[in-house]
Amino acid sequence: MSAKRTFVIGDVHGCLDELERLLDAICPAAGDTLCFLGDYVDRGPSPKGVIERLIRLDAEGPKCLFLKGNHEDMFLAYLGYPGRYGDAFLLNGGETTVTNYGLYGLDGPAAAERLPAAHLDFLLNLRAQAQFGEFLCVHAGVRPTRPLEEQSEEDLLWIREEFILNEHPFPVTVLFGHTPQRDVLLHLPYKVGLDTGLVYWNKLSSLELTSKDLYQLRRDDRRVERRSLAREFEQASAHIA
Repeated sequence: MSAKRTFVIGDVHGCLDELERLLDAICPAAGDTLCFLGDYVDRGPSPKGVIERLIRLDAEGPKCLFLKGNHEDMFLAYLGYPGRYGDAFLLNGGETTVTNYGLYGLDGPAAAERLPAAHLDFLLNLRAQAQFGEFLCVHAGVRPTRPLEEQSEEDLLWIREEFILNEHPFPVTVLFGHTPQRDVLLHLPYKVGLDTGLVYWNKLSSLELTSKDLYQLRRDDRRVERRSLAREFEQASAHIA
């Protein structure tokens, strides 16, 4: 019997083809867990297709945890639900999403009513964080000066420099997306950034937590590359010890 695996997957932003190729490469089984870091919609060509695929994936067997990204936060606010900066949604890639869903010219309850019920339910049930042992998964990061149990959802979805440019005092490695990098940001043992700018013609990245294997593919590429980050994690652990 194969060991259970846990994959943490960076920002997809409507890039359905690359999501499909990544899933084909990792081939998740019923005992596996997949944690997505948010930002499923906006900018890329198929936000609706991405959410449809994730809903189907959740029914296929692996345990799926879907975190809320700041783009889902804006989308929900645009639809008239609790969220932030709904008035900035269209200016931040949301025009692609509303067009893809056939919502152009609508907002608030009128737009929400046109959204497929399963998709609205998906958006409303996104979570702010997930933890796997020493790994804490959030969309954007955490505020280093605030206890973990007192973090605000706004920071978990929106924070940038205050988190990325500083160490934090918490006994976890934070896995996050939100801020695109040319490659995975490794600031161990504090953080790992998994948004590698797929929608900007760079890469989609996923880290398997047990093996520390990194899976990546470039936009419009069919090859998923796999490399080990085990040494980097070992060196960080040795430094702490």
